[in-house]
Amino acid sequence: MRLTTAQIDRACGAVLGSAVGDALGAGYEFGSATVGPDGPQMIGGGLGNFEAGEWTDDTTMAWCILDVAATGADLRSEDALTQVGRRFRGWYDTHPPDIGNQTRTILGQVGPEPTGATLTAAAHDLHARTGHTAGNGSLMRTAPVALRYLEDPVGLTEAARRIGALTHYDQRAQEACVLWSLAIRHAILHGELDVRVGFKHLDEDAVAFWEEHLRAAETREPSTFVPNGWVVTALQAAWSAIAQSSTTGGAKDCAHLVDALDTAIRIGDDTDTVAAIAGGLLGARWGASAVPARWRRVLHGYPGITGDRLVELAHLAATGRPGKHGWPGVARVDYSPYVWSPTLVRHPYDDGVWLGDALALDDLSPDVTAVVSLCLLGSEQVPPDIEHIGFRLIDEADPASNPNLDFVLRDTAETVAALRAEGHVVLLHCVAAQSRTPTVAIAYAVHQGASLEKAAHAVLQALPRSRPNLGFRAALGRMESYVRSSDERRHSGDA
Repeated sequence: MRLTTAQIDRACGAVLGSAVGDALGAGYEFGSATVGPDGPQMIGGGLGNFEAGEWTDDTTMAWCILDVAATGADLRSEDALTQVGRRFRGWYDTHPPDIGNQTRTILGQVGPEPTGATLTAAAHDLHARTGHTAGNGSLMRTAPVALRYLEDPVGLTEAARRIGALTHYDQRAQEACVLWSLAIRHAILHGELDVRVGFKHLDEDAVAFWEEHLRAAETREPSTFVPNGWVVTALQAAWSAIAQSSTTGGAKDCAHLVDALDTAIRIGDDTDTVAAIAGGLLGARWGASAVPARWRRVLHGYPGITGDRLVELAHLAATGRPGKHGWPGVARVDYSPYVWSPTLVRHPYDDGVWLGDALALDDLSPDVTAVVSLCLLGSEQVPPDIEHIGFRLIDEADPASNPNLDFVLRDTAETVAALRAEGHVVLLHCVAAQSRTPTVAIAYAVHQGASLEKAAHAVLQALPRSRPNLGFRAALGRMESYVRSSDERRHSGDA
């Protein structure tokens, strides 16, 4: 299947959204902290004493699956299940600070080199002995499974069951993974939220059970769904947060992702897991480009990687191959054929912001301490001691190419402003500094209080070869209206 750029963004969003929900919820788990009026923050702490922005076992176990899926392996095969299991066990051997009781029990029984078969047998035996293996620990890690089966819902159903049964053999746990994985697949392909799309892959009794519990999630207060260590209640909590967050009445824009994660974490109890589950489906609906940079900047975790690496692996898992220019997997993307002459000028409204093209990275100004990229780069293109933040901005006027365009422009402008407030000197660049760079440079000036007319005039004078496309120009007009109305609301509130 050939995916559109928006579908690829949503596929990457399934993994990134889950990881962000996990790291965001970690600090509030089981009452470790109280969510303030500004919503949940990347505070760290929690039961595992995590660093700010560090994900927990939820995303670590999802990475174990994603890392295998990115190789193109069929996750239903014994070899792939063994590879996943070995990654589970390798992480277990690091003595992680936070691991589910059921997962700990299974991984502790199977020795240092488990196979898919031995893990599944251990999970089956635990279920046969106790009848209690329906924790939320398999549902929390299921988001990556969908990426390998976007063309094959039947294969996805089988894979979701088999991956889940490595540690959680209970049928309700397996059914939950099926429903959520198929909902993620549907959201990636169609940009729609439908958690019942998987009913055709369950038996009649299971459909009746889940219909009753999904209806409750949609009609009862989200705070009802505690405790949520049981897989059913965890799914209900996540779906209730998604279905009842304030922007869902039509779910017209990607602010829904932030709003629903706020709701999910405010439910309480196992906050990181509920938010990870919700984040997987929200990211699949709205895309990686809907995840605010303030969260992405600090996102990291086992095995010593950042959220950017999760996005790269998600791209490979979903598409089966590197994309344009060999990304990901190249040290440097050569954009020289697209640049007529090198460009590097100071922003007319802020001389602490450089505006340039991709070639500016080859001879980086020594005062630059942060790079904001509006195009894909290779792994070694930005020096490791310089903070690097990328944004998805496709230089096309068609709204379908940039479904979150208004948010991305605001988020990029706010990120440049935040970096400047922290004392950074910023390089803002795209490929040739002709469309994306001037657009964001204008957005930054508008965010700082300039009128659109004056900002555009100044930036286009500084970058005389600029040609922002019509879609970007329209978005800048909407941004000016947004900034003006926000200022009016703020002043009205002050009064």
